[in-house]
Amino acid sequence: MTTVSETEGRTPRHIQFDDNNLLPLVFGAHDRHLVRIEQQLGVSLVARGNRIAIAGSPDAAVSAEAVLRSLYNQVRDGQPVNEGDVDAAVRMTRAADGDGTGNRALIQLHRKRIAARSAAQSRYIEAMRENDMVFAVGPAGTGKTYLAVCAAVEMFSAGRIDRIILSRPAVEAGERLGFLPGDMQEKIDPYLRPLFDALHDTLPGDQVVRRLTSGEFEVAPLAFMRGRTLTNAFVILDEAQNTTATQMKMFLTRLGENSRMVVTGDLSQVDLPPGTRPGLRDAVETLKDVPGIAFIRFSDADVVRPPLVARIIRAYDAAEKVRER
Repeated sequence: MTTVSETEGRTPRHIQFDDNNLLPLVFGAHDRHLVRIEQQLGVSLVARGNRIAIAGSPDAAVSAEAVLRSLYNQVRDGQPVNEGDVDAAVRMTRAADGDGTGNRALIQLHRKRIAARSAAQSRYIEAMRENDMVFAVGPAGTGKTYLAVCAAVEMFSAGRIDRIILSRPAVEAGERLGFLPGDMQEKIDPYLRPLFDALHDTLPGDQVVRRLTSGEFEVAPLAFMRGRTLTNAFVILDEAQNTTATQMKMFLTRLGENSRMVVTGDLSQVDLPPGTRPGLRDAVETLKDVPGIAFIRFSDADVVRPPLVARIIRAYDAAEKVRER
């Protein structure tokens, strides 16, 4: 795709695509992708043949062109485009100040390729590759846990690690755990289900079951980590805002040779008893200057679920700030 003209003011900016056959996939059914770009960037897009005229402010037109280029390249590389990809392209272009130079980090899995959908996600993916320990802190819906599982599966498939260990604190269990029906595994499964779901989304179900049975994959409550040394493993602690400082220290010191550790959490959703200092907050403050540890912070702008989720998060954040005054 090449730029045909570049003008200032409200004069339409024209771009041309090299392969007309790819355009239906770029534009979406009934041009829904073009409509989505128009709504988010405040531009008007008119397609004629393999050309698009972009009307809007100069900055918005440049951003729209960058988004269209990104989507076209994605389709040309054999990757489908959905509404989430459109939103991601807009988000990444804005993060790159509209010049389209924002790089989308990729995770290559056997079944599919996972592309970052925000600048923070790109930094997160790169951080997991470059650091022994990564803390990812931010609201729900920003891909913290899912991307960590994808990165773990990528490293496992490449033979760089021997095991994947996923853990969560069963905070709400406590004394009430004994009143739940079933054996211990059946009692804790509801707390660990999101981790199982992420695994099943990255690998065929039979592989997940086989590797869980063999011990290559392990999904367990945080309490099961005590006393262990985790070597040759990719270890993920999810919902870490529900750990105490003592639990967090215990978990972090399980790190062994040739292992990676990722800790994720949302400090706006702490379920600990009132007055208990979250272990995630304590760790972030205590370890902020320790070499080899990366800290990635997500905001509502990085939410990759439907836009309504981001609006809900912003509304709750605003209400919380009012209550704190």
